[in-house]
Amino acid sequence: MRTLGSLFFALLVQAQNGVVPEDSGAGMIGLAASRWTAVTWAILGILAMLSVMSWGTFLFKWWAFRRAARQSAQFLEVFRRSSKFSEVQAVCQSLSDSPLVGLFQSGYAELTAQLRQSTTSETAHDPNPRAPVGRPTLKSLTAVDRSLMRASVVEVNKLERRVSFLATTASIAPFIGLFGTVWGIMSAFEGIGQKGSTSLNVVAPGIAEALIATAAGLAAAIPAVLFYNYLTQRAKVFASDMDDFSMEFLNIAERNFT
Repeated sequence: MRTLGSLFFALLVQAQNGVVPEDSGAGMIGLAASRWTAVTWAILGILAMLSVMSWGTFLFKWWAFRRAARQSAQFLEVFRRSSKFSEVQAVCQSLSDSPLVGLFQSGYAELTAQLRQSTTSETAHDPNPRAPVGRPTLKSLTAVDRSLMRASVVEVNKLERRVSFLATTASIAPFIGLFGTVWGIMSAFEGIGQKGSTSLNVVAPGIAEALIATAAGLAAAIPAVLFYNYLTQRAKVFASDMDDFSMEFLNIAERNFT
């Protein structure tokens, strides 16, 4: 770090004294880009790819979460207004992007299977088959609860799909940029060794290469961290809504079928 500081100090002094290369009008990036190695281009290409994929992942998930939230609100309105589960089942296909639909269909399937089994069992043991059949009852409310829990896990996994890529980008992008920084400093020292001079024309490309790699790593990592935290928080809200809906579904099932 002391040697690197000395290099920057020497560059500053030379710039103040007017010791600037003739092509300095192209700027630091233009000066460095003309001397970048394949390793530098590979590092910047990887960081650019990670950045583009992070933005694409965020925009896709943001749109998907927004659509899921809108359809969840519509589904809850229908669910609480309807007097029969069959009426709710009829609108599930048009609101399939809502995670609550997956929970309802799983719970409804288990509920229907138990009620059908209960009705069949009562009819088979009834000595008078012409007598009216009593109200069907659930055999196990716990089984319905387990069905809802399984569906909740599936829906949470769907919501969190591809979000882990943002965490990966946020973790590795700074290190990739750091590798580019080290490579640029090595290039700067190599130039000093070959030219035997610490002039701005010799040192600037390597230093610029190092700084640009650092900046590219941070540019890829910082948005990825923000995107990951935002999407993770939204997924937690959806998970909380699914827990509330499961309790509401179980309350209705217990009140009407036990």
